[in-house]
Amino acid sequence: MNSPAETPAGHGLSPCAHTLDTGALYRALAECDGLDGFLQELTERAAHVARPGACSVTLHRARRLRTVAASAGLVSGLDQLQYEAETGPCVTAAHECTEQHAPDLAAEERWAPFPAAARERGVRSMLALPLALDHGVYGALNFYAGERDAFHDRRESARRLAAQASGAVAVALRIEREREVGADLRAAMLSRGVIDQAIGIVMTQRRCDARTALELLRRRSQNENVKLREVCVRLVTRVGGVPPRRGEFTERLPG
Repeated sequence: MNSPAETPAGHGLSPCAHTLDTGALYRALAECDGLDGFLQELTERAAHVARPGACSVTLHRARRLRTVAASAGLVSGLDQLQYEAETGPCVTAAHECTEQHAPDLAAEERWAPFPAAARERGVRSMLALPLALDHGVYGALNFYAGERDAFHDRRESARRLAAQASGAVAVALRIEREREVGADLRAAMLSRGVIDQAIGIVMTQRRCDARTALELLRRRSQNENVKLREVCVRLVTRVGGVPPRRGEFTERLPG
């Protein structure tokens, strides 16, 4: 099993300390570009707890478990094997919100077929710790090591890191949700803007009121099996000579 990449200098982590302070996690959150970047940074830092070893983050989103980030050196497919078999340390930790420790996968009788597959790939011990999140999202911080009983004196450090990571990941998820809501609102406003322009055009062309104009546009949308916004974009483009620009609002045409 390959060793994880070295943590870049200046990130506040001593490889010998096997721990990471909360401030460093939140600095990483502030410095990273989005949720994915932060989770990747988290796994690279957390991998030092299992050194030499690797770390991954499992989250339950969109009705399924998936690995959202993994450190360098993680053996490919081990998380996915557990998801497909619906059993394994990371699956149990995430679903039951309980710590799962496998000090020696050669003697492990739980979670078949995961232990045998992990040993074949050079993984001898594993520790999976639940991440306490919110809004129906849950997950686990997973540590893999090529040595037997690699976490004997590191479980407490791993627990502290998982507790710290839970808070930081929860904040990152909230930030992502707020960004998504903002993007949805901007898209809705852009759609509303071009629809209003199209209504104004139809009102002028047909000498009708706004309700009638909107109904005519909806009827065309249904007849052509095209979204209402696309019908409106085409009309505004044809009349104005150029398509409406994304991110730019123009005044509604007078009736």
